[in-house]
Amino acid sequence: MQGTVDGFDYGVATPLAGYLMACLGGALGLRCVARSLLVTRVWRPAWLALGSVAIGSGIWTMHFIAMMGFSIGGTPLRFDGPMTYASLGLAIVMVGIGIFIVGYRGTDRTSLVTGGTITGLGVASMHYLGMAAVRFGGHFTYNTLTVAASVVIAVAAATTALWSAGRVRGFAGTAGAGLVLGLAVTGMHYTGMAALGVHLHHTAHTAPSGAPAEAVIPILLGPLALLLLAGVVVVFDPLMVKGAPARPAAESKPGVPAATITSHQHLRPSYRPGRQPVGHAGAQGSRAPHGH
Repeated sequence: MQGTVDGFDYGVATPLAGYLMACLGGALGLRCVARSLLVTRVWRPAWLALGSVAIGSGIWTMHFIAMMGFSIGGTPLRFDGPMTYASLGLAIVMVGIGIFIVGYRGTDRTSLVTGGTITGLGVASMHYLGMAAVRFGGHFTYNTLTVAASVVIAVAAATTALWSAGRVRGFAGTAGAGLVLGLAVTGMHYTGMAALGVHLHHTAHTAPSGAPAEAVIPILLGPLALLLLAGVVVVFDPLMVKGAPARPAAESKPGVPAATITSHQHLRPSYRPGRQPVGHAGAQGSRAPHGH
């Protein structure tokens, strides 16, 4: 039989809270990506990795906060732990691939399309793998066209976010980009939920024995800690908050960055006409004894 689905058990509280978490993760991650473009290649992977964790955790947290308001009439819900955390890992890894492409290849069209597509597919895959982790007395069905629409939204959102990471400067600009990313991710989630159908294996005559919030809250603790870590890094790095340029990081060749080599031209004696520098053939010859 068909089950009755309600995605708003707590009204607008869960969509709003989920949206804010997606915005937070997006803003923190985009600041990390922007910061990675101002440092040497030695530190760039660390900033890009932190940005991947922030964006992936924010998107994943948004999904499962929204799932607190999700219920199916007549059957209790629970979540498969390993599969749930696998969806978190998938989000971080695929978002990371897209971020590293932009971080190292720039925001040209090819890099944006490639990175945005991979990142968007990661967001969509996280959503549907997270839904596969839901356990109840039945199974889900999906409308193909609506699922495709949700994937398109995810890819478009990811591409826009990566473009913003390479172009937007300053805290205010990044915050605005985070708001747009959060809106797109939330829209993708509820578009995916609109594609959902529920088929119950049997008819239940009792109310659900457990609220989804009771199962979701413990799962959220780990990703929330990751977001807190990224937030601490942002707060204690003034360049990330202000968007100020870092010290020059030009790299003309592998090894020590060119900007770190201090010039000593001011210590060298100026050349005066009539005086030959030490080591010159004429100078060496002037010191040789003259024959008689």
